[in-house]
Amino acid sequence: MLKHMILLLLLSSFLFEIKAQHPPVFEGMLTDTNAIKLNDLNINLVKYSYGKPKVSFLAIHDDEDTGVKAAFEYIQFNGGSIVDSQYGSVRNFKFSKDGFNFQTDPNSIYTQEGIIMGLAKYGNVDNDEVLMQLERTGNQILNYYNPKKLGYIFTLHNNADGGFGISSYLEGYELRSAADSVYINFEMDNDDLILVTDLKLFNHLKKANVNVILQSPEAPDDGSLSVYAMNKNIPYINVEVQHGHQEENLRLIEIAVKALYETYPALKEKASE
Repeated sequence: MLKHMILLLLLSSFLFEIKAQHPPVFEGMLTDTNAIKLNDLNINLVKYSYGKPKVSFLAIHDDEDTGVKAAFEYIQFNGGSIVDSQYGSVRNFKFSKDGFNFQTDPNSIYTQEGIIMGLAKYGNVDNDEVLMQLERTGNQILNYYNPKKLGYIFTLHNNADGGFGISSYLEGYELRSAADSVYINFEMDNDDLILVTDLKLFNHLKKANVNVILQSPEAPDDGSLSVYAMNKNIPYINVEVQHGHQEENLRLIEIAVKALYETYPALKEKASE
């Protein structure tokens, strides 16, 4: 009996943690959900919106909640929306097919080469149907977020302290080949940055004196949304900060939105239609 009670308490705690990861919906906020089935993995794309369209964010990793919380704060005072991917409060897609287990990063499924590389990184890749399913899942996410209508892609990511950061794109580091140009404000945390695929946006953000990376046109095809956006000539912004840096996350969101609409005023007019 005691053993069962302990298990129930642990299960309740686990479910509470998953639920608590996502910010509470505030009064007047609207929600809409698009469900995706990836074999035995259930993916819910939950769109939270409030007020005028303003700007639309996209969070594709379900364990990166600081950006979602900052987006909620931004939306509450400025209007806008965020599409939040929810599939179990973990980073990777994990699923099975025909008795085999598969795993991949959801930010590697937007090009065919990236899909293969993403699966190979975690082991099993030899299943043509799984490759097609992941391609379809990537298309479903894109169709729901709808960058063709928006005219841009604006993602929110979080990282761990001292791991990935602005210095990862400098000479001698692992992501050097992915960067065309790097601007560093040495008073900022190395883990807090903005990545863009557009030179005009990069120059605008340099003037704002924030850590910013301009992705190289020759960046390796890892299947990410930034590579997809560059291939499709869609302006792309990623605001990335260390987990827990919510205040800085909000500050960089505000700076990036301002840069987007001052660089492309037609997008601002389009958003308010």
